[in-house]
Amino acid sequence: MTEGSVREFKMPDVGEGLTEAEILKWYVQPGDTVTDGQIVCEVETAKAAVELPIPYDGVVRELHFPEGTTVDVGTSIIAVAVGDAAAAAAPVQEAAPEPAEAPAAQAPAPAEAEEKKPEGRQPVLVGYGVATSSTRRRPRKSPGAPAQEASAAIQAEMNGHGPVTRERPLAKPPVRKLAKDLGVDLATVVPSGPDGVITREDVHAAVAPATAPAEAPEAAPAATPAPAVPAPAVSYDTARETRIPVKGVRKATAAAMVGSAFTAPHVTEFVTVDVTRTMKLVEELKQDKEFTGLRVNPLLLIAKALLVAIRRNPDVNASWDEAAQEIVVKHYVNLGIAAATPRGLIVPNIKDAHAKTLPQLAESLGELVSTAREGKTSPAAMQGGTVTITNVGVFGVDTGTPILNPGESAILAVGAIKLQPWVHKGKVKPRQVTTLALSFDHRLVDGELGSKVLADVAAILEQPKRLLTWA
Repeated sequence: MTEGSVREFKMPDVGEGLTEAEILKWYVQPGDTVTDGQIVCEVETAKAAVELPIPYDGVVRELHFPEGTTVDVGTSIIAVAVGDAAAAAAPVQEAAPEPAEAPAAQAPAPAEAEEKKPEGRQPVLVGYGVATSSTRRRPRKSPGAPAQEASAAIQAEMNGHGPVTRERPLAKPPVRKLAKDLGVDLATVVPSGPDGVITREDVHAAVAPATAPAEAPEAAPAATPAPAVPAPAVSYDTARETRIPVKGVRKATAAAMVGSAFTAPHVTEFVTVDVTRTMKLVEELKQDKEFTGLRVNPLLLIAKALLVAIRRNPDVNASWDEAAQEIVVKHYVNLGIAAATPRGLIVPNIKDAHAKTLPQLAESLGELVSTAREGKTSPAAMQGGTVTITNVGVFGVDTGTPILNPGESAILAVGAIKLQPWVHKGKVKPRQVTTLALSFDHRLVDGELGSKVLADVAAILEQPKRLLTWA
């Protein structure tokens, strides 16, 4: 197969300005035939999970990275044979079925067997690269073999026999980062993990020889070097601790919340509201033919109440332009709805929510929630929000002090709706009550404006007929 007959599909920027994405799942394997537009894998960016289609026809030659790998945008992730090479590639996969046990004499040398691994990755996983000339199984090595080979190669180089040609050491990304932080060259580390993989303990052990001379008051004679004292290995009790890598949506959310909390001066105000009439209206709308098949719940009316309050107080719908030192008032509302998903918290928004009727708003809310639950929210759906609602009441809590979504001026937290004793028409009666919390950027919104918005939302929920007169 000629080089020009293999097309390399690179990780695209599926959002705006994203730099990396994690491969969640491969839908194809080497030897599979693919067509233009076929989904070959699902990746997770800092904003959402996205399925990637291949842009040409051919036969999968190699998957460059296993599932769970984070890949930089612009890096090739899959090789596809196209044209005449595609026809020649398919039979190769069938012509060399894997024998039950390959003879030891036919086993490839360790360097040949491992050269198919991507740099810095773990040993071969399901769906990894396939050699074109053979599919024989690599014989199992004894546990000490990789360490002995690496030790011998390192010792040969240290004894002045010239540079030794060897592959890039195998290590997981966290171990590579640890080595970089400690200034350890992984090429000098003797691996102790399976298949010659360098572990955290190996890196820590390698630090001791490098630091020992600095700690000794006098250098030992060259002929009788003092033995290095291994540094104590840092280990974690996996039965008592679980370590979860922070990446994808969770990593982006953490960075955004830290940036928002320490950039925008937050102010939060609270109000407790009798929403008994709103709950009755929800039940009436569920029976209305105009809302047949639509999601009707308290969140729908709360969203509409916030939109009306923004119309009455338009200055609250703004953003802060740091570069220009200007306040940008938006004449549209992209209403964000915070959604908890298995991949973390995301905030998709309903575009131009201010222009939607109540049935249209109900339809948009239903689509937003369903898409988020399926993990199919697109990056575009999470961009351009102006204000947000977070419904913490679904978790049974009364309220909270929400942090602003970056670039927005306000966020409304809705607490649990509970039956409570309430003074109504001069008498204590059981009423449906909730607590609202409005956080806002005090650079944009002063106490008076924030109070007016929150009071308007509360007034509408207490007397939902005001939706008709104020809207």
